[in-house]
Amino acid sequence: MKFSEQWLRDWVSPALSTQALADQITMAGLEVDAVEPVAASFTDVVVAEVVELTPHPDADKLNVCQVDDGSGERVQVVCGAPNVAQGQKVPFARVGAVLPGDFTIKKAKLRGVESRGMICSASELGLAEETSAGILVLPATAPVGEGFRDFMKLDDHTIEVDLTPNRGDCLSLKGLAREVGVLNRLPVEGPTIAAVAPVHDETFPVRVEDAERCPRYLGRLIKGVDVTAETPLWMVERLRRSGIRAIDPVVDVTNYVMLELGQPLHAFDRANLHDSVIVRLAREGERLVLLDGQEITLDGDTLVIADERGPLAIAGIMGGEHSGVGAETRDIFLESAFFSPLAVAGQGRRYGLHTDASHRFERGVDPALAREAAERATALLLEITGGEPGPLVEVASEAHLPGARETTLRAARLEQALGKSLPADEVAEILERLGLGVEATGEGWAVTVPSWRFDIAIEEDLIEEVARIHGYNRLPVRRPQLRLALRPAHEAHTPLARLRRQMVARGYQEAVTYSFVAPELQQALHPEAVSPALANPISSDLSVMRASLFPGLVRALTHNLNRQQSRVRLFETGLVFRGELDHLHQIPMLGALVCGPREPEGWAGDKSPVDFFDLKGDLESLLALGEPDAWRFEPGEHPALHPGQCARVLHRGEEAGWIGTLHPAVRASLGLRVDALLFEVRLDALTQGRVPAFTPLSRHPEVRRDLAFLVREELPVQSLLDTIRAQAGEWLVDSHLFDVYQGKGVSEGHKSVALGLTWQHPSRTLNDEEINQLVDAIVAESRQHLGAELRA
Repeated sequence: MKFSEQWLRDWVSPALSTQALADQITMAGLEVDAVEPVAASFTDVVVAEVVELTPHPDADKLNVCQVDDGSGERVQVVCGAPNVAQGQKVPFARVGAVLPGDFTIKKAKLRGVESRGMICSASELGLAEETSAGILVLPATAPVGEGFRDFMKLDDHTIEVDLTPNRGDCLSLKGLAREVGVLNRLPVEGPTIAAVAPVHDETFPVRVEDAERCPRYLGRLIKGVDVTAETPLWMVERLRRSGIRAIDPVVDVTNYVMLELGQPLHAFDRANLHDSVIVRLAREGERLVLLDGQEITLDGDTLVIADERGPLAIAGIMGGEHSGVGAETRDIFLESAFFSPLAVAGQGRRYGLHTDASHRFERGVDPALAREAAERATALLLEITGGEPGPLVEVASEAHLPGARETTLRAARLEQALGKSLPADEVAEILERLGLGVEATGEGWAVTVPSWRFDIAIEEDLIEEVARIHGYNRLPVRRPQLRLALRPAHEAHTPLARLRRQMVARGYQEAVTYSFVAPELQQALHPEAVSPALANPISSDLSVMRASLFPGLVRALTHNLNRQQSRVRLFETGLVFRGELDHLHQIPMLGALVCGPREPEGWAGDKSPVDFFDLKGDLESLLALGEPDAWRFEPGEHPALHPGQCARVLHRGEEAGWIGTLHPAVRASLGLRVDALLFEVRLDALTQGRVPAFTPLSRHPEVRRDLAFLVREELPVQSLLDTIRAQAGEWLVDSHLFDVYQGKGVSEGHKSVALGLTWQHPSRTLNDEEINQLVDAIVAESRQHLGAELRA
């Protein structure tokens, strides 16, 4: 938000220097980014009048002007500007004047004619960035001989304030003046705004079909305006000093009122409106050519201003080209409305637009301001363009307008937060100066929030207001007090830091991705996922909360592959969000992704690509830190993972995560040309462990038996191991798979699985008869329940 210091001082003028004023605004929480002069330095430029004008005798494009500069003598000047005319008031640089760029005016002869001075354009005086087509013409009331710098009040500064999104009430001179008045205990005196009496009774019908998004809409028909009229120089200058270029009087007035009061306005050409103005949602596929010439296709949830033939504007963002005011416009329909912040938030970015209007509406515009702004704009338009105003038509839904908000402030809570006790009358005075309604209660104050303060809702907001107006620099400085008692560490809990160290030790790098993801990416990886969509996302590709860590990791993989990083090993820890907002589950997860060669490039390294079992081994190394026997892997189907290379991860019989290879169809849809493998597991399950306990080593010999079973090809080895452990007795100390074979000697559809089993008794030597009984029980149970046969 840029504004002119002089314009602000027309509302409220504290006895402070420019820098002190900027510092005060910053200390109040409205950070000042820059303070710059409104014009470059120049000297000896005065207001002059072109008294006589004759063509140059030797040049078609030059004129010889006689200029009255107030010195008592006429000054001859040769001027080549196409718009110079007799009787004009102009800025005139006398001989010896120094213009921006250290350019000194000297006597000269142009095609043989003497010229003493220069009639200046806006760009030559540093008042315009682009080169001006002609000289700057001043109002006829400009006093001849007065210093141009004084006449234009150029000893002024542009102050740029960087407002946080919650302070939309300060996106206007009125709002900033209100803040400065509060800080300095000064009254704020803005322009007097009176209702404009209608000259005719003609109106244009207005129909609001979506009162929730547009609770208030006002419109007025103004007939017979002169769009070719010239915008007054004082308004052009105020707009320029606020960073806005003057266009035509109608647009300039709407921009001026927006800067002055904070209410965006729009004017339609009445000749291009048909039957009625309708505020409604766009119909899917409707198209609109905007004022900037861009043609867009509207989505069904976009609020538009339309007539009976189609959309005219995107509500609160930008108008359409064909209904805008042009040089042929004679009658205008002036719009002033309140659109709810959620109706505008995010809509502009969806279409690649960001306008001054959308910037204000999505932060919240005072719902009570629309009528005042319409009256102010009407009065200015009549003053500049003439015309005949009609009655102001209003369509409002009180049920959908923001209601009065009330909250309380406790004196004890205020003292606790500030570390300082403030007198009750000072607190009440601060709140009242801010425009809040205040009523003393037994514990503090009951406060009614004004319509322009969208950011005040809870007690902490009131504490912030009191603190910043009282002055942050007046609050006591205290060192925080901490209780540094040691907390007991649960030995059965695996710290997250240990899990991170383990992943790093396995060659992974930690990634930190956004909790927001692109909806199409989440849809590709988790088509059935339900997670909240953001009402006002950072960008369109970060508009839904992630239901899994997979989308962020896949996006990070794409980023790395696009930068010639062929070997990627990433892991991430963070929350995923599942369910609607009212029943939202936030689940901490640990996920990982691998891609590329198994080992880093090197002459002795393995160049083969990483596979499912490499990733499974990395995951099992994490499981071994806690309670490895509580985990199981079983075949499953996941929409993002390759069938047959995908497993459900179970913890104590409940689903805790997934592991597998990215599905080829998903990989193709994402434009990936290489395989990628992923897993994600719930952190609460990973961090559960058990307290280690010492078991005395047996002094007696081990007994080992190797068993080779013929089983169905699809049978998981884990099922066979579970059966063996159930029948092997309490002295089984180890069971593991050491060979899988398919080929000659094994029937089709089967595989040979070789397992090593080791028994050891803690206090005696086991005999062959005991071991044989256990082996027979294992073989019988495996045959009965799994169809397994011992291989001959």
